[in-house]
Amino acid sequence: MNINVAKTAGFCFGVNRAVDIVYELLDKGEKVCTLGPIIHNMEMVTELEQKGCKAVDRVEDCPADTTIVIRSHGVPMSVMSEIDALGLSCVDATCPFVKKIHNIVKKAGAENIPVLIAGNKSHPEIQGIVGHCCGTCYTFNNNEELLELIKIIPIEKNNDVYIVAQTTFSQKEWKKCLKTVKKVYTKAKIFDTICKATSERQEEADLISGNSDLMIVIGDRHSSNTAKLFDICKGRCPRTYLIETAKELDKDLVSKSRSIGVTAGASTPARIIKEVLDTMSEEIKSSETVNETESFEAMLEESLKNLNTNERVKGVVVSIAPNEVIVDVGRKQSGFIPADELSNDPTAKPEDIVKVGDEVELLIMKTNDVEGTIMLSKRRVDAQKGWEELKALAESDEILTGKVASVVKGGVIVIFNDNRVFIPASQATASRDDSLEDLVGQEVQFKLIEVSQRGRMRRIVGSIRAVLREQRAAQRAAFWDTCEVGKHYKGVVKSITSYGAFVDLGGVFGMIHISELSWTHIKNPSEVVNIGDEVDVYIKDINEETKKISLGYKDPDANPWEILRRDFPVDTVVDAKIVGITTFGAFANVIPGIDGLIHISQIANKRIDKPEDILTVGETVKAKIIAIDFDKKRVSLSIRALLPVEEAPKAEPVAEETVASTEDEVVASTETPVVEEAPAVEEAPAVEEAPAVEEAPAVEEAPAVEEAPAAEEAPKAEEAAEE
Repeated sequence: MNINVAKTAGFCFGVNRAVDIVYELLDKGEKVCTLGPIIHNMEMVTELEQKGCKAVDRVEDCPADTTIVIRSHGVPMSVMSEIDALGLSCVDATCPFVKKIHNIVKKAGAENIPVLIAGNKSHPEIQGIVGHCCGTCYTFNNNEELLELIKIIPIEKNNDVYIVAQTTFSQKEWKKCLKTVKKVYTKAKIFDTICKATSERQEEADLISGNSDLMIVIGDRHSSNTAKLFDICKGRCPRTYLIETAKELDKDLVSKSRSIGVTAGASTPARIIKEVLDTMSEEIKSSETVNETESFEAMLEESLKNLNTNERVKGVVVSIAPNEVIVDVGRKQSGFIPADELSNDPTAKPEDIVKVGDEVELLIMKTNDVEGTIMLSKRRVDAQKGWEELKALAESDEILTGKVASVVKGGVIVIFNDNRVFIPASQATASRDDSLEDLVGQEVQFKLIEVSQRGRMRRIVGSIRAVLREQRAAQRAAFWDTCEVGKHYKGVVKSITSYGAFVDLGGVFGMIHISELSWTHIKNPSEVVNIGDEVDVYIKDINEETKKISLGYKDPDANPWEILRRDFPVDTVVDAKIVGITTFGAFANVIPGIDGLIHISQIANKRIDKPEDILTVGETVKAKIIAIDFDKKRVSLSIRALLPVEEAPKAEPVAEETVASTEDEVVASTETPVVEEAPAVEEAPAVEEAPAVEEAPAVEEAPAVEEAPAAEEAPKAEEAAEE
């Protein structure tokens, strides 16, 4: 793919001068406003507004304590008179080429010679020019309007006439108009006032667009010169698009084009052009490209070449602005370093890189004698100086430290000694699942795995993972030398499964089983921990053969059995919530994590057939802890113990000793100490099976009370029935 970037793209001399004037005033701490937008680029206008420079439409809107700046388009004489009358502080940033036109039309007015002005009458520059005419003047925007104008203005063929043009007027249209003028006005004085930079910009745009299958014009849609560039390019290349910022770039069009031309209006800041080019470059590069900007930058440098390009000079920093640094390089031209040419780190601020008075070595990127400027680069000189050092470091296998500047296609860019080191995604993190975005702005350690050069193409490849692997290997060795059962560690949860959580202990992984995460029952480990959580754990077990580590996590102080031992001794009355019912009783929650059994015999103070006749799941009841077996983790509860004791039913008269022994048996049967043990409970049916005892006729047919055996069997039958 071929990309041709216009040498003339970007700020013209007049625009650059006006913007610099505003920045200088702001740097001095002065309050500044401009009469109208300083340039026709809203991105730059917005940037200046954020720094305190407000644009006003009328002179009277400018505060008395503020310096008003006249923009590069110029203003009518009446406006300057109004500023003087109000006593406002004023700095005139009118472009010198526009000033030249003002002087021409003033002279024509003094000589009483009509003036024909080629340009858009609604444009601020034309309005300013008209405002300096002291005599008759007319405007036209194209040859057709000029022909109509000639029909109505009362000028003889032999009369003098001045012809001037807006500095950004179309060169092609101007040539058409001149042919018409020369046919009609034999004594016409023609002043070619189209800015030479504009002419060159239009000619170059015409040439590039004719050789491109996609043409990108960068600039504000309100900019006259940008609109003319678009018209010129559109005439030569049907696939011409005007964009204001990189966000508007159609990446799909870029990827499908083989030859792309790029130009920009005179009011387009260099940073916007750079953003578009960077966006374009990333789109056309494949994922296999290692040093992702070098090939494109080489192409860009080649397109920007001019006389003296690639020559090194030394300069002294004169002033610092957010978008560029002005330097004195001992030449008649004004030297400037665009902010993106100060350092390879896009997040670095100019004031953090250089200070006023610093002497720096620079590379000349572009010389513009017409505008009187030299574009310079500091970062390229610094990168060249660090190149030899990089090759030596690659051979030494040394661990380096750099800052991650950005995420690009296929990996990240790390800045080291002003060189851009590409770290492939596979070498950027310990795990492929880790986010590359989290690395941006971070200091990282890496190793160089390739440093090579083919012509202008440099390949600088590094690996963060290589360092991480070495570090983890060292951590693992140190861990196994010191680890032991019971030792506590701080770790980070790295993954979660249905049966537990894996924790990074520093080069070694251990697992917390789901049963170790909580004293209460949980369905999934994510109910307690999440990936990335830092946790305090201790080693429960180490398998020396498999190198598997089991971790403990539960807080011993939160052990519900210890809480029960401390706060809920036997005979404590609790509010217990029924959580389950069986044939032999009901289970109730005593405290979180512990359920106790209320045996069927302890539910009521009378015999019941089924627990659900008295209790329901979810119900909360008062119950007394009657037994705790900490070894078997069992708790026995009783509701009956809190109920009033009912009187036992009276039996037929029997011997006093027999009655007493029977009553003792009844009482004993109600005082079962541990009732939740299933075997004891299940034996209840055997106790209830007393058919022989219940044979009442044998008892009732006894002729005498003295027959003790028959009398004693009756109370036992009642006891069995009661139970």
